Amino acid sequence: MRVATWNINSVRTRIDRAVAFLERNDVDVLAMQETKCSDDKFPYSAFEAAGYDVAHVGYHQWNGVAIISRVGLENVRDGFDGQPGFNKEPDAPQDREARAVAATCGGVEVWSLYVPNGREIGDRHYDYKLEFLWRLAEQIDPSTPQVFCGDYNIAPTDKDVWDRAFFEGKTHVTEPERAAFEALLEAGLNQATHPEPYSYWDYKGMRFQKGEGMLIDFQLSGLEGAGFVDTHEREGKGTSDHAPVVVDYDLTRLQLDEVR
Repeated sequence: MRVATWNINSVRTRIDRAVAFLERNDVDVLAMQETKCSDDKFPYSAFEAAGYDVAHVGYHQWNGVAIISRVGLENVRDGFDGQPGFNKEPDAPQDREARAVAATCGGVEVWSLYVPNGREIGDRHYDYKLEFLWRLAEQIDPSTPQVFCGDYNIAPTDKDVWDRAFFEGKTHVTEPERAAFEALLEAGLNQATHPEPYSYWDYKGMRFQKGEGMLIDFQLSGLEGAGFVDTHEREGKGTSDHAPVVVDYDLTRLQLDEVR
């Protein structure tokens, strides 16, 4: 089964690119983040015309996550148990944001996750990010085939950023963030591998053209998988600042277990 994860940075802006990407890469399941629209404005019909079912969680014009599948879409879950909320005002209700959706696709529980950015070290959003990751770890079930896809907003090692010194004193590379990411692996997940070093390049400063990127988009799974980053989707005009991470999973053993 071929699974992709992509922070598309506005699905309505890039709907044609998204459908073309699915067809060009023969993708079975796409986990999408930062759709930036509410459920009633999501372009369901474009994906359905291409043969895909859609589960989307979007409350307004910010955040938003989706799972797009041609191998079944069952047991859809909006968020997860214990998922924290956020409001910039500490005394206001901390409402849950559209940052997580899960569904069973082809016998695999697939998650699309948009982990909070963290903003700045010491900001309440940084604490929110860490709590989100800790609570996410509670959703891991080694007895169930799962794939946790998404924009994690963490570079787990120094080799995952173009210049570690540039990020000194900034989020995405701090020890607490990296420890929270490592806890997901220690709970039973593997990081899918690919030869390309980065998945994100800031729009500013010609970062893509200079090769100054970050690896912050991942597929973590109890399944073994390897793939590639489709850097073609970061070329030219009108692109997202992220490129899709595409991974192939061999479900032969899973299917044999079902027969037994």
